[in-house]
Parts: sequence; structure tokens; C-alpha cells
Amino acid sequence: MRIDGKGRVDRNRPVNFTFDGKAFGGFAGDTLASALMGADVRLVGRSFKYHRPRGVLTAGSEEPNALVTVRSGAAADPNTRATVQELYEGLEAVSQNRWPSLDFDVLGVNDLAAPFFGAGFYYKTFMWPKSFWEKLYEPMIRRAAGLGALSGKPNADRYEKAYAFCDVLVIGGGPAGLMAALTAARAGAEVILASEDCCFGGRLQAEDETVDGDPGATWATALAGELATMENVRLMPRTTVTGAYDGGTFGALERVAQHLAGPGDAPIECFWRIAARRAVLCSGALERHIAFRDNDRPGVMMAGALRAYLNRWGVAPGRRVAVFGNNDDAHRTARDMHLAGLEVVALVDSRHDAENMAGDVPFYPGWQVARAHGAKGLEAVDLIGPQGAFKRVQADALGVSGGWNPAVSLTCHLNGRPVWDDRIAGFVPREGAVPGMTVAGAARGTFSTLACLREGAEAGREAAQALGFSGELPVIPAAEDAEYHVRRLWAVPGKGRAWLDFQNDVTVKDVKQAARENYRSVEHMKRYTTQGMATDQGKSSNVQALAILADATGRDIPETGTTTFRPPYVPVSIAAMGAGSQGKGFAPQRFTTSHEASVARGAPMVEAGLWYRPSYFPQPGEKTWREACDREVKMVRESVGICDVSTLGKIDLQGRDVGAFLDFVYTNTFSTLKPGRVRYGLMLREDGHVMDDGTTARLTENQWVMTTTTAAAGEVMKHLDWVRQAYCGAMDVRFISVTEQWAQFAVAGPKSRELLNGLLDHPIDDGSFPFMQCGPVSIGGLAARLFRISFSGEHAYEIAVPARYGASLFEVLLGRAETLGGGPYGMEALNVLRIEKGHITHAEIHGRTTAFDIGFARMVSARKDCIGKALAARPGMVEDDREQLVGLRPVTTGRELTAGAHLFDKGADAVRVNDLGYITSVGFSPSLGTFLGLGFLRNGRARHGEEIRMVDHVRGIEETCIVTDPVAFDEDGGRLRG
Repeated sequence: MRIDGKGRVDRNRPVNFTFDGKAFGGFAGDTLASALMGADVRLVGRSFKYHRPRGVLTAGSEEPNALVTVRSGAAADPNTRATVQELYEGLEAVSQNRWPSLDFDVLGVNDLAAPFFGAGFYYKTFMWPKSFWEKLYEPMIRRAAGLGALSGKPNADRYEKAYAFCDVLVIGGGPAGLMAALTAARAGAEVILASEDCCFGGRLQAEDETVDGDPGATWATALAGELATMENVRLMPRTTVTGAYDGGTFGALERVAQHLAGPGDAPIECFWRIAARRAVLCSGALERHIAFRDNDRPGVMMAGALRAYLNRWGVAPGRRVAVFGNNDDAHRTARDMHLAGLEVVALVDSRHDAENMAGDVPFYPGWQVARAHGAKGLEAVDLIGPQGAFKRVQADALGVSGGWNPAVSLTCHLNGRPVWDDRIAGFVPREGAVPGMTVAGAARGTFSTLACLREGAEAGREAAQALGFSGELPVIPAAEDAEYHVRRLWAVPGKGRAWLDFQNDVTVKDVKQAARENYRSVEHMKRYTTQGMATDQGKSSNVQALAILADATGRDIPETGTTTFRPPYVPVSIAAMGAGSQGKGFAPQRFTTSHEASVARGAPMVEAGLWYRPSYFPQPGEKTWREACDREVKMVRESVGICDVSTLGKIDLQGRDVGAFLDFVYTNTFSTLKPGRVRYGLMLREDGHVMDDGTTARLTENQWVMTTTTAAAGEVMKHLDWVRQAYCGAMDVRFISVTEQWAQFAVAGPKSRELLNGLLDHPIDDGSFPFMQCGPVSIGGLAARLFRISFSGEHAYEIAVPARYGASLFEVLLGRAETLGGGPYGMEALNVLRIEKGHITHAEIHGRTTAFDIGFARMVSARKDCIGKALAARPGMVEDDREQLVGLRPVTTGRELTAGAHLFDKGADAVRVNDLGYITSVGFSPSLGTFLGLGFLRNGRARHGEEIRMVDHVRGIEETCIVTDPVAFDEDGGRLRG
């Protein structure tokens, strides 16, 4: 209901919206929650497990109940907190976790079965009969699980990520945060002030109090206006700092356009990474509940939230209001409700010595609320008093205050633990928990407005002075300075279910049951009961739960401790964290310089990592890819072929110690390599398995170029960076990826040198350019690099030019190749050529193979150490019964082999226990007139010449194979050296 004369919404600007398809009206400045409350909508959701009716509980991001889906279709955004969602014209919102409707939810029957669904029931049920799990239990659980649902459609909404740098980051826009920002800014520091709210002032926006003689909200708006005029201040409203990380880095989520009906080109959200030299945390405090029977009824709210809806938005959930608390702050709610003309039917204070500070309202010191009545909305509350006194009071709304918990989450993100403070019966931040962060105001347990203003100013000055700025404290404005008194009360004893975690349906009984079943650790209790594991992360219930656990286990609260606080502080959409990664941003298309020429020749393009490479180059009359592939293989073996190999990773390394660095990175020795020479290398991961292979060329005394496989280029770059930082920090080594800077082409075949000598300014021969040689060359005066290396097994070279000349060089190479009876070849032919020679790719070094497995054990030098060497020699890593690389060909010529097929002894059943290995790569060899394969076979090197059985269960193919050496063509390598 709307309360005349209250609230700061603009009642001259009505706003229309829908909820569950029904039209409603609100005002500019409303949230969805306040607009629904103003329209007398009390039921807004259903709980997760029991589907109990739920109403609005809080007024901020800690809301566990009022979760809705806003917008529709592909733009649907589930699990949006109605307490944060600002109202805009045409807003569509629907409730969640109910069927067929919010008012009549069939799964509400779960509440009747609650005795069977107690804490940990999922650990004890669904175990019999075994066959029911996949057929019944799992489908049923999956259908019932979750709250909101994604649309399943591609979302075209824009999201962004951004970076910001500052001297002082002030987190929280309340009175402490405003004063901290003002003081640091006046001292000359670059300041960012981030506020979760759409406006600044924090609790001042929700209170009926004055600061410096003006209404608190007016004073805050004026100060924010002053800060906005300062060039060294950036104000960031609607921005929640979600995490604290090493090095003064903070994550923050800005809601850029969630409050707009038509965002246009603006992103919906922006995820910020803020680097701050100092931080001041003024995140305030969160009110906690008191558990009693049926305290989850719609209309039961936090007392501070009830006051916020009245003072800021001018709404209330009903005309008759009761207030229940154990601290002085509850009295402020009763006072404000009474002054606004609402009927305060009871102010219940559990402290027997409490005094009435709310004015002329029914006051019950030493009493407690024992039960709430009503189904889909509160109707009455039961009060119990001294000596068994009892009274039932009719009420539409009940504000509950169990005290305030400082919002300490960000101070714990670097493994700090908060400290218990008996003065406020809550946890406060540990000093120095986050290096460079100062905590001020309610976030450190200071609850009077005047003290918050003073602490904020002092924290701002301290942060600025730590950075070398000098400044004075501003005049602290006059404000409320009442003391805060609270007496512990976590739950009211009695029968029935008293609720703690409203979203996950966790009760006091559940926590006590966890303790009885010896889940005494707060972390174990959390997982056993799911307490604090909902979208609100237990912000309003965790302290009560651990206090009840402490009591149940006979410990005090500090000894019981807290659960681990982890980022993010509020839910963050994956789209915001992964901004820029939608569509092609997720998998960018990378094209070689020869891409257009390849497409023009009709080559189908295939993905190789993020690159697009030609599969084959069809010619007129060829009907299948095999025909083109076979022709290209023969062409390379008999004449000359051109292949773009620019996609291979290329890393330029420079420095006096590159040789020693490579010795540590590779299994074999590189420091002895002479300038102008190339060497093949094998790289291991820390665990001893093969990471990558490739060649490295020493161009000059201190400059080297490493090549990697296409798929592993990024991983190898990261690996090198890690090795240098972790182990080789003192070495003179620098490296950078130059993959995109050079276009590189393989020229392979018996006529490769003939082709090049017609192109190079100075011809080459075996004497001047032997196998594994490298060096500078020139083409028409253009500087280039030439490497005599071969992946095809033929006499071959790779020529590299700056990328801007790549397209032109490719056309020139093709023209000269075609005059010699050659031409381009693609990935299919390249694969066949390397299988014929037994060369490995990541089909073989797939992350589970060692140097021993692929037959390269002798490449692991005994004279030096290298990454992965020790773990590669573990027992079981070099045993004969490991699966070893072998070649395979069918006994019957022309029969097909298939990649992915498994290998078995002849006569053995094709079942898992008899599995001897698998095939990784296959191809038809036109050179040998048969299918060839590479694979791994248990003790394979000792089984050359044996016949084994290949079974492809997926394709239904079986074949008898001969085990061979991996090298099937030109075993002595004469062709590539000739």
C-alpha cells in the first residue's frame, strides 16, 4: 500500500509494468519490490525445496526471496532481485520456481512431505533400487532443481568489461564512504567512489534523520554533487564491488542499462577490474533475522527494510504493523511507522529491561514473537511473555531485527577471517586482512551516523597520506550519535519449524540435526544443510546458523568460526564476466594471408584451433575429397607442393641465456646448437607428460625462433612465461609471440629446391643449405627467412616473410609450383604425409602420453634437468606394459582403419578389461596403396609384425591389423636429406 506524504519517488511520473502477466503501476524511483508492495502484492516467490510462499524480506542485494525473471524471450534474465531492479516503463517480470502459477503451485505439496526432506536427505535416499537412479531419480531431481530458467535462445544483449585505475577506491556510498571520498579527493588523490545503489547516501536514503540540519538524503545528494564536480573523482553508482584480489585489484559489476526501457547501444552490464593503490571499505551492515515458528510468512520482513520501504519509497506491506527485536534499532522502525500514521499493534523487545523509544505504541518488554499466522500473507502473530503470558495480535506486517552484521565479505577474500565482537554480537573485520584496505563505518561495527561520518573522513585521510598526499579532515557535520545496544537472541524456543535460510528452506532443527550427526564444523554443517548456499549466500542468516551450531555443540561463537567468504559478493552474470566473448568473440576466426586465395580455389576451410586452414584443393573432375587428397599426396612425393604453415606458433626469444633456458624447457639440449641451425625439441609438462613438440632455430648468437603446434601455441607461451618467472628469473631471456607477424609456407617435394632457386636472389645447394639449416635469404630484395625442415618426409623447406607480403608470396609460389607439375596441398594431404612418416601431432600427444610412450625416451637428456623429467621417471611411467606408439595397417589391402577404434588380441572379447590400446590417426596412403594408422598398443614396440584386432564400436567396424613401426615410408630418411 502507498503511504501519503512518505517516500522519495516521483509521483508525478507514473510507470507501468507487468508481473506474471498482470498490469500494475508504480512511480519513477521505485524498485520492482517497492512497486509491488505499493500495489498490495505480498506473494512474490516460492522457496526452493518446499515451495513455501515467499514475500519481500529485505530492501537490498541480500534479498533471498523476491527473485524474478525480467524481460522475455532471448533477453530473459532469471534470478533478478526485485529489491534491486529499478522500475522502468514496460518492465516485464514473472515469478519463478512455481507451476502452474505463483498462487497455486503444485509442488507446494513438498511442504507436506517435509519430514522426509530434512537436512541431508539427499545423502540418505535415492540409493535403492540402483536402476531407479538414471530412470527416475535423476530426471525427477533435474526437473525440480533450479529457480529461474534461461531461455535457451542466443542473447544479443551487449555486455562489456573495462579497467580502471585510481589512488583510492572507496567501496560504499553511505555516510562513511562519502566522507572518505571527499577527504581523499581534497587531499589530491585520484578517487573512485563505487556505490551499489542508484544514488548515494546508503542508509541515509532509508532513514528519517538529519545531517547538518538537512534531511540525511538531501545532505548526501548535495555532497555527491560536490564530488561529481571534482576532476579527480569518478562516481560509480549502480556498481557493486564483488571481490578483492591480490595486488590491490578489485572486481566490480556495474548495472549500466538494467534500469532502462530501451538501452540502445549501451551494454546491460559492465564488469570492471579496478586497480587501486589504497582502498577504503564502507560497505555498511546487514540486518539479521530472529528465527521463530513460521517466520517465513509473506509480510514478515527485516525491520530496517520495513523502515526503508516507508521512508524511501512510501510503501508498506499493510496497515497494521508489529515490530520484534532485541536491539534499539527496532524501536526506530516502530517510531517511523507510528509517525507515518500506520497502526503499530505491538513493539516487542526481548530485553526485559528495554525502554520504549518509539512513542505512543503498545510496548512489550521481555516478550518474544513465538509464531506467525497466515498462509500467503501474514495475518497475526503470537506473543509470549514472562511467566507464560500469551497474546495473539492481528497484524499485516512484522518487522524483525536480530541485530546488524557488518558486511565483512570483501575483507575475507584473501583468506582473512573476521573477529567476533561481543559489543555488537557480530563479526568485525580483522585488521590488515586485505593489504592496503582500511575499513570504516558500519562495516567495522560502528552504527551511529556521526561516528560513521568521522571514521569515513579519517579513513580517507589515512589512505591519502599513505600515498604521500597531505590534507586536512573536513568539518564533521552534526548527526545522530545514539549508542547501539543489543542482546543476543538467535531463535525463539518452541514447536514447529523456525526458518533460517529462507531460500533453501533451512531450519533451526536442520542445524541441530547436523550437529547430532557430528557435522560439527561450520563448513560441514553448511554443506549438509545447504545453509548459506543460496543466491544470497546467507547474508541474513549465516550468523544465526553458526550461533545455533555453537550452542548445539557446546562451543562459543568465536570457536565455531565462520564459513569461507568467496567472491563474488553478489551474483554476477556469466555474460558480464565473459564480455566480448559472445559469438565470434568466444571463438574468433583467424585467417592466414593465403585464406582468400585458398577459398578462391574452392578449398573447403576447416578449423585448426582458432585458425581456418584449407582441407584440400579440388580440381575439375574430382568428385570426393579422397580423390583430391590422394592427388596432393602424390604431387608432394613426385614433384612439389605448397602449404601455408603460418598457423604454427612462432615465438621469438632473445638474450644471452636463451640456450640455457631452452635446455630447461626441452628434454634435449639446445645450448650447443650453432647459429644457423635448427633442432627438433620435445617439451614436457610438470607431471612428465608430453606438452608439445616443434623445432627451434638459432638465427644469431642471441636470437632464436621456436615453433609450436597450432593447437598449443597459446599454452606453450604461457608455459614459457611460467618457467621464466618460477625458475629462471635471473636469466637474460625475453620472448614474445610473433605468430601473426610472419607468413610461412612449406615448399615440399623433390623439386622444392628447383622452385626456390628460381625465386631467391641467391641460389642454394646441399653444401650451403643442408638439412636442418636456417638463415636469412632475400626475394627480389625482400628480406626473408629460410628453414630446411620437413614435416612431410620429403626434401622440403619453409620460407617466412613479413605477414604483409604473405598473400603475394603464396600466389608466386603456387604459380612456380604449377609450372613444375605441383600445386597447393591442404590439411588432409598433410595428415597422410605425416602418418606415412610416423610424425606425431596432438592426436598422439593428447596429454596422457609420455616421451617413453611415443618412443622418444632417449630424447630426455641424462646430462641435464628439465621441466617434467623427474616425474616422467616415476614407477609406472616407463614400464613395458604401457601403451606405446605403433604403426598399423590392415591385413587385407584396401580395408579401412578408423581413428578412435580400440585394439584387442585376436580371439579376445572386445570389452574394456581386454582393451590393449587405441588408434589415434588414420589415412589412406596412395604411396603404399593401403590404409595406415598410428596408435598406442600395450607393449607395442615388442609386438611389431603381430596381428591384432581393431574394433570400432561406434561405427560397427572390425578389422585385423598388422603392428608395424610408426615409420611406414622412406624409413632411412634419405628423401628429406637428399
